[in-house]
Amino acid sequence: MNVRRNKWLVMISLLFVLIIVTACNSDTENAEKDSEQEAKERTMTHAMGETTIPENPERILAPYLEDSLVALGEQPVAQWSIGDSVLDYLQPELKDIPKIGWDLPIEQTIEQNPDLIIFSSPSALQNGSYDDYNNIAPTYVMEEETNADWRAQLTAIGEILDKKEEAEKVLNDFDQKVEDAKSSLKNSIGGESVAFVWTTGEQFYVFDNTRYAAEIMYEDMGITQPEFIKNLPEGEEQWNPISLEKLGQMDADHVFLIGAEGEPGLEILENSSVWQNTPAAKSAQVYLMNEPSHWTIDGVIAHEMTIDKVVNTLSK
Repeated sequence: MNVRRNKWLVMISLLFVLIIVTACNSDTENAEKDSEQEAKERTMTHAMGETTIPENPERILAPYLEDSLVALGEQPVAQWSIGDSVLDYLQPELKDIPKIGWDLPIEQTIEQNPDLIIFSSPSALQNGSYDDYNNIAPTYVMEEETNADWRAQLTAIGEILDKKEEAEKVLNDFDQKVEDAKSSLKNSIGGESVAFVWTTGEQFYVFDNTRYAAEIMYEDMGITQPEFIKNLPEGEEQWNPISLEKLGQMDADHVFLIGAEGEPGLEILENSSVWQNTPAAKSAQVYLMNEPSHWTIDGVIAHEMTIDKVVNTLSK
């Protein structure tokens, strides 16, 4: 009896030890998992303070930053819009993505159930306070200076989404595209000058050498600026229209005329003797571009599309 009792005591003791060891291992595993999760979550400093970025966010709201998101292989849970207007050039990738108001209304934001919100700058917080959005989901707000530089903006999105290497590759590929385009245009137009004019309604806007992709065209690709562009006042944040009479002084060899089909400005120029006597118009080297959306956006995809359009048009 004592032997049998001792065996039971030994078995019970071993079972007790096994339970303790298993519990300890479980506690250790849970602690390791918690530690790993904390390691994968990253706390980042931004324009409004600090935010803990979740690992692999799947429902991202980043109004007017969709170009950078798509370039990095991401899709927003909802896309920027003003009424029915969206970023047309991104619709092949975003056609099935619902729209959200440009100013991110609080109720619409809640309905989208985001797990990360990214604002382009503090001034983009139009419809609520930072705390309002941060209570819905972790919210990151870019510095104004970052948003003003499309390369810095893309790099910041890469850091936020833990895709720094992907962002670097996108920028390196873009730089190579610029070099290839530069070589192509040197062969096709040499030192002939090029200008870019956008019309909306009855107003006209000339791309100065710092405006959207024109900076890349003139500075990086070395396209010759007409004297008209060189003599423009230094570009300001507010893009001001130019008069038809002033536009009649355009001395460019080639002009890309950008405007949606049916814009009144297109008809005005067609019927204007002032415009029709400019060098590009007289030599039939005014090229009508009816898909304006990518021309007036700072973003890597937008700029790639602009480069392709310029190279393809001038190489014919």
